[in-house]
Amino acid sequence: MIHEVERVGEEIIIIRLKGELDHHSTTDIRNEIVPLIKNGSIKVLVWNLKDLNFMDSSGIGLILGRMRELAPIEGQTIIVNPSPTMKKIFQFAGLSPYIYNESEIEIMSKLGGIVYGQ
Repeated sequence: MIHEVERVGEEIIIIRLKGELDHHSTTDIRNEIVPLIKNGSIKVLVWNLKDLNFMDSSGIGLILGRMRELAPIEGQTIIVNPSPTMKKIFQFAGLSPYIYNESEIEIMSKLGGIVYGQ
């Protein structure tokens, strides 16, 4: 698993996942992201799954756990570019409302308004 965590401005983090997301890699990603959420400045997590080939249940847990951490500050989770198979898994997990059929660039252009209530 290769992942990239990019902070965009003060309130947005983009997580780009590549390869296979399993229990071991979710721990690494969680350890990197949680402190950024806990310090209170992050309001949006964008999960870009374009290059993700496989994800087990720990990947769903990773996303759901971060959603719970963002809930007290009314933070937002955005999932972009899931494969058709992952999209079905997210639908079964109740995450359909968080899947966007737009590119990362399109999402980023919209986020200014979403984050700032416009």
